[in-house]
Order: sequence, then C-alpha cells, then structure tokens
Amino acid sequence: MNTNSQNWEPITEAQIWDDLNSCVNALSHSEKKLFETVRIEPEKWALHPWGDRGGGFWVVALIGRNVLWFNDIENGYNLSRYSDYGLIGEYLCNQDSLSDAIRRLAALTSIE
Repeated sequence: MNTNSQNWEPITEAQIWDDLNSCVNALSHSEKKLFETVRIEPEKWALHPWGDRGGGFWVVALIGRNVLWFNDIENGYNLSRYSDYGLIGEYLCNQDSLSDAIRRLAALTSIE
C-alpha cells in the first residue's frame, strides 16, 4: 500500500487482533512456542515520520532490544531494533507473514 494514497487508513486494534489470531493458527508448534514467549498485548509505538499519520505502528512482541511490529502501510511484519520503549528504532517495509518474522526472530536469537 502506498503512503501517498488518499484511501489509506491505519489498521485498527480489532483488525490487528484478527490478523494475529489468524496468523497464530498457521504457525508451527515451535513458532507458536516462541511467539507465546515474546508476545505482548498489541500497542502502538511511534516511528517518525512513517507512522505519524496512523498514530504509530502496532508492536506485537518484544525480545531484548528487538521489536516485532506490523507495518500496515506495507501490510507485513517487521523485526527492528529499539533503544527507547515506545519508539521503533528503524523503518522496515518487509511484507513478511508473522511466520516469516518469527523464523527471522528465532534465527536472530538462536531460540527455537
């Protein structure tokens, strides 16, 4: 989805929950185990200037200094570093599924 689109609307909390519930059902056993360990209640985190229009991006998991978040502009999950709670440290525009992002997280942390 293009950020310049006049029709773009940020994803709602209900929509992120629907997406998470659907995606979690498709995870493998080990992916579910990892996700359940690091997941948080979805909350909006800032990422200027990309997230400004939508009030931030939905963060769904934390581990160490890594944050797993949904980019509703690009319609995909991303794994970024952060240094300040509530502020995503880098913009990524991956269009990864939750499963893809969990596999990258597992590889990054060597947790399975």
